[in-house]
Amino acid sequence: AREKGLEPLALTLLEQAVSLLPEQAAAPFVDAEKGVESTEAALAGARDIIAEIASEHAAARASMRDYFARKAVAASSVAKGKEEEGAKFRDYFDWQESAAKAAGHRLLAMLRGEAEGFLTLRFLPEAEPAQALFRGMFVKNASPAGQQVCEAVDDGYKRLLAPSLETELRATLRKKAESEAIAVFARNLRQLLLASPLGQKRVLAIDPGFRTGCKIVCLDAQGALLHHDLIHILSEGQRKDAGDKVRKLAADYGAEAIAIGNGTAGRETEALVRSLQLSLPVLVVSESGASVYSASETARREFPDLDLTVRGAVSIGRRLMDPLAELVKIDPKAIGVGQYQHDVDQADLKQSLDDVVESCVNAVGVEVNTASTELLTHVSGLGPALAKSVVTYREANGPFALRKDLKKVPRLGPKAFEQAAGFLRIHGGANPLDASAVHPESYGIVKAMAADLGCSVPDLLANAEMRRRIRPEAYVTETVGLPTLRDILAELEKPGRDPREAFEAFAFAEGVTRIEDLEAGMRLPGIVTNVTNFGAFVDIGVHQDGLVHISQLADSFVSDPHTVVTVQQQVSVTVLEVDAARKRISLSMRKNPEAAPDRGQAGDHARDRARDKARDQGRRPEAEKRQPASENRPRPRTENRPRTENRQERQKPEQGHRP
Repeated sequence: AREKGLEPLALTLLEQAVSLLPEQAAAPFVDAEKGVESTEAALAGARDIIAEIASEHAAARASMRDYFARKAVAASSVAKGKEEEGAKFRDYFDWQESAAKAAGHRLLAMLRGEAEGFLTLRFLPEAEPAQALFRGMFVKNASPAGQQVCEAVDDGYKRLLAPSLETELRATLRKKAESEAIAVFARNLRQLLLASPLGQKRVLAIDPGFRTGCKIVCLDAQGALLHHDLIHILSEGQRKDAGDKVRKLAADYGAEAIAIGNGTAGRETEALVRSLQLSLPVLVVSESGASVYSASETARREFPDLDLTVRGAVSIGRRLMDPLAELVKIDPKAIGVGQYQHDVDQADLKQSLDDVVESCVNAVGVEVNTASTELLTHVSGLGPALAKSVVTYREANGPFALRKDLKKVPRLGPKAFEQAAGFLRIHGGANPLDASAVHPESYGIVKAMAADLGCSVPDLLANAEMRRRIRPEAYVTETVGLPTLRDILAELEKPGRDPREAFEAFAFAEGVTRIEDLEAGMRLPGIVTNVTNFGAFVDIGVHQDGLVHISQLADSFVSDPHTVVTVQQQVSVTVLEVDAARKRISLSMRKNPEAAPDRGQAGDHARDRARDKARDQGRRPEAEKRQPASENRPRPRTENRPRTENRQERQKPEQGHRP
């Protein structure tokens, strides 16, 4: 239209003079050679220019962008002919809610359904109020010219502005939902990595199975493989032979604990081992990610001659001894403690999870004489190359006696040593401070404290009364401040002590091994396996995690499930509902699940419960053997207009300003 010379006509119409007659104003612009055959064609071109001017006006876009952010409705519907094929998304076949208030996990669920071709998803406010607001920014009067502008602005909204702002809003909502999902994953991963370790004990570990049998490994206190074997538990005779073999292996290798994977045949294997009454703790361990480790380059390097299933059993035993040291060998995404992790930006997810792993490793500290290359890789200042060099040097020269011996490692320079030394531990070495988090740069301060008290450093570490006599203010220098000195004193109180919680044994309820064994009202012990924004998944020992919806996490109002439960937490739950056919288990942690919620605190949850139907679910990696319970089933919309608009807003559109 501009090329046809119609822009002056458009600008004239935009002035909306009351006396202006559009047809007369358009007549001079009729030019067959330029492709303008009539006054109507000229006016149509002018309206196109006005539509573009309005849709690109900075102030108008900013105002409408804000309106979209507040008033847009996330509305999904089933794609034509996809009702049966897309049944897993049926909760969103006819669903709408305020986009601004939509939970991140629901948005990701709908976006996934759209990406897979089962849903049609829009993010738009109610049309008429939005158009009225936009129209009011440009239309000055009801004159003939004003009517032309009104028609053009409405066209600009529908054809240009609304699709553009919808795209922007979609990107914003996705980014926010992804950030929430990544934060949930990172928080769960931290809790899992910092789970209580059994410690350096000899472990007999079993990777259970029916058809292929149960793989048994015997590990020493450092996690080294001493022996591996196989048992079968299908028939009575096989179970008797299996029991005899387990009893003999536990005695021959001095087992101090028995670890059993929680996969297929896990509860049956646990029952068999417990029936032996070995006076040993029998502990069920999550297998999440064990198969990933088994096929990894790390596992092939550690056990080049062993079958994948044997490697998996080793991983099960080691993660009982030290979850952090073993889980760092696995891609965090394979552990299965996130929500919709495959739908978020993978680069952002990886960066976040890598940061969590490094933070956890450095918080706990690493025993340099037993740590794997993978564990050392996450120590600040090292990385893969230096970690490999440390292990290679250790294997060639024996254990490190002092922290300062790390300087002899090829390519480990002063800067790397300065960054890493405080996170590396040497227990039982020549210098007791090497087992603590005190950095070698501060050893002189500790020696000065001991000298001022007339004792040795070991005496200072052993005598709490002497430590209480220390005045940190006396040791402040230009380079060492009071906060650092207080950190040093705090570390002297517990040199080298693991900051993780003490290990606590756990056992599932006896006789409840299958989903068919469950009945409503049962009170059962469980382990939290995943925490999401809508609740927590709990393993109760039936090979299918149950969902404790956020409204059932506590008797009082809960805004964030992470404030109530953590991954690997031991909890007691009540079975609310069991759908064996669909493998869905609804659980409650409330003392009285049937009691009405505290309306003073939980009004929001009552609405959420009605909306979500307690069926929201984060997606675990497809490779996982056990799938969580289910997706939230949202409340279908019961009217065509969005619920987010109240009656006053529908009657009187929000007034905007004219740019």
